[in-house]
Amino acid sequence: MVKISWVFVGAMLWALVSGCEEPEKNLENPSQELGTRFKGPQVEIDMAEIRARDTLKAIAIYNSTEYFLYRGQPMGFEYELLKELAEDLDLKLEMVVAQNVNELFDLLNSGRGDIIASGLTITEPRREIVDFTNYHYVTHQALVQRKPDNWRRLPGYKLDKLLVDDVIELLGDTVHVHKQSSYYERLQNLQQEIGGRIFIDTNVGDANSDDLIKKVVDGRIKFTVTDYNLAAINKTYYPILDIETPISFSQRIAWAVRKNSPQLLDTVNQWVDAVRKKDLYYILYNKYFKNKKSFKRRVRSEFFSRTSGKISPYDSLIKLQAQKLNWDWRLLASLVYQESRFDPKAKSWAGAQGLMQMMPSTARELGVQNPTIPSENLAGGTKYLAQIYAKFDNIPDSAQRVKFTMASYNCGYGHLLDAQRLTKKYGGDPLRYDNNVADFLRKMGSAKYYTDPIVRYGYVRGEEPYRYVRDIFLRYFHYTQLLKEPADSLAMP
Repeated sequence: MVKISWVFVGAMLWALVSGCEEPEKNLENPSQELGTRFKGPQVEIDMAEIRARDTLKAIAIYNSTEYFLYRGQPMGFEYELLKELAEDLDLKLEMVVAQNVNELFDLLNSGRGDIIASGLTITEPRREIVDFTNYHYVTHQALVQRKPDNWRRLPGYKLDKLLVDDVIELLGDTVHVHKQSSYYERLQNLQQEIGGRIFIDTNVGDANSDDLIKKVVDGRIKFTVTDYNLAAINKTYYPILDIETPISFSQRIAWAVRKNSPQLLDTVNQWVDAVRKKDLYYILYNKYFKNKKSFKRRVRSEFFSRTSGKISPYDSLIKLQAQKLNWDWRLLASLVYQESRFDPKAKSWAGAQGLMQMMPSTARELGVQNPTIPSENLAGGTKYLAQIYAKFDNIPDSAQRVKFTMASYNCGYGHLLDAQRLTKKYGGDPLRYDNNVADFLRKMGSAKYYTDPIVRYGYVRGEEPYRYVRDIFLRYFHYTQLLKEPADSLAMP
């Protein structure tokens, strides 16, 4: 199971952590230079504790390659690797989303997460507060700057004169980066190497690397620094960028764990070494860092931006119908995605049609004349959900009631009644879906259970509705954390 928690740091704390300190100031304590509130582990959690809770908590940043939401589906290089890691370890995966690099180390050492699954550069100051895993890949830091508007018409030698192509030319100029990033460390060291001052502006708020790159594109800032592979994939969409001035030599990129988690470190290291020998690793790397068409598609899409608040082209219709159910609209959106991936023309092998995959007979009963019309389909599907929900009025917990409703929507109300009867027979709670009725629903594909005299509706492939409900709620957790809504506007299940 993947669930998400979101961590915010208030404006006052941000001001304290990354305020207007002298950019060239060198502190004796490297961990202070990183600015973290937690200089080392604040909890004792290693593999034994992680296995006891059955969940690996991974910290990542929302950006265009690491972890993001696109057309209703969570994606990302780190996210997909984490899913593989959790599956190999037979653990559930919980994502802890950091606003930016400033939060990563605090979230780890305070115990909110077990591993930083972000593209961290291995540096000596960071080694004092975390242990790095074996590295994933090698890249270098690059200066990100904007070419002039008429750059396509300029001969190469003139364009070169207008761009910084040597770090010496940064003397007296301003570069925007996060205070706790490796780019800040590198720029500080660079000042000593070239014997002069570079103004390092760390007052960038919640902007991540993608945001800072976009600010360069828009002309709002002059320079930023990022890893070359991330800069290169952004350049495919923003050709006005120049990223060819290196700021560092080659550097190793890795994940990180607390310094008091040696068993976790050893486990992850073994997994990293093994996965790097598999095609999957390189397929994922190419997917997120090399596939220019895919990157352009999602950056262009209004359903990619973390600030757009959009999941699908049908959000307004879904919100309207969710109000009738008194559900959070993002929960209904997750169900619609599960049914059709937001394709109004989707049709199943059994003949179910439209966004909510309504069977023709059910559509007729509900007055849906054309199930391929999104508004009609959503209205009919929501009406059907409401009818099922009403039948479970004896379920006291609203979230459990929603899960009963969804499972019934998938496999039929009668099969849920059978699963409830089996649950009661074997000493479970027939009014609780999780770890009770859901377990017996899964067993109803076995003759031992579907031939039981108390089972009235016969065989059902129970694994399917079980996964159906599970996946809807997993996706819903992503939606609630990556698409924030005012608390008073939601009716939570």
